[in-house]
Amino acid sequence: MSMAMESNKSRMFKVITPIEKKDGGTFWMRIGTAFPNRDASINVYLDAMPTKQGVLQLREMTDEDFARRKGSGDGAPVPPPGNQDIPF
Repeated sequence: MSMAMESNKSRMFKVITPIEKKDGGTFWMRIGTAFPNRDASINVYLDAMPTKQGVLQLREMTDEDFARRKGSGDGAPVPPPGNQDIPF
């Protein structure tokens, strides 16, 4: 198994979409989760549909995201140690 495939096994993404606020700012709302496959494709599971032109972003889950989920009692896995360069 290649190194890229091995690293994809433990990666998980949050799916977010921009929501315009009344003050002109933008709030990024989480609307789903995505998981990479062995062939480098990605499965996306949406809990809601984006309203503005179907804009979606995938952001890799951070340790903070996993800790928040673990605290909610849903039994989410703790991510393996690794490079978490995404600042969100």
